[in-house]
Amino acid sequence: MDAAEALRAALAEHEITADVHDGYGLAVVAVWVDLLVWCDGRRFWWRTEWNARQRRPVYAGHSALEPAKAARRVARRYADLRREHPTEPEERGACPR
Repeated sequence: MDAAEALRAALAEHEITADVHDGYGLAVVAVWVDLLVWCDGRRFWWRTEWNARQRRPVYAGHSALEPAKAARRVARRYADLRREHPTEPEERGACPR
């Protein structure tokens, strides 16, 4: 949980708000739509894309000993996802008016 909290704090330095949840020996840092970062105390890992040929997700990982460096990598993924997913549900057409 300490490593996940360190990542959350490092993401805040990039002006990214995240929540930390724990259970079953893992912590999850919820960053954005389709961006969850798992942590087992030694490593962080998150989904980066979908491999259509192998029909499975592709993950990136980083040592939990370097939360600032991991946060920079997660921040790049966050920026990509922000372009793909608008901030408000009604902008995605999910909530009819």
